[in-house]
Amino acid sequence: MKYEIVFEPHALDSAARFLKEDPHGLALVLDTIDKLADDPRPAASTPYGSPDIRRLRIGDYRVLYVIDSEVIHIMVTHLGRTA
Repeated sequence: MKYEIVFEPHALDSAARFLKEDPHGLALVLDTIDKLADDPRPAASTPYGSPDIRRLRIGDYRVLYVIDSEVIHIMVTHLGRTA
């Protein structure tokens, strides 16, 4: 089953900001997020409170996302930097 990736406006705003500061890092993040469509629970991700809320670290970035199996989509709720 392939999931649809949906970004909340806040996550898109963060991505736009990071594009100016670190285009290579953001490209890696977006590439990794795209792969969630095929594997929404990769080994590198961890549950965040609930099994359907996951956290994924990608280099200096972290992504918080919700998996909704009923409508087959992943909603990226937060995109931030750790450093």
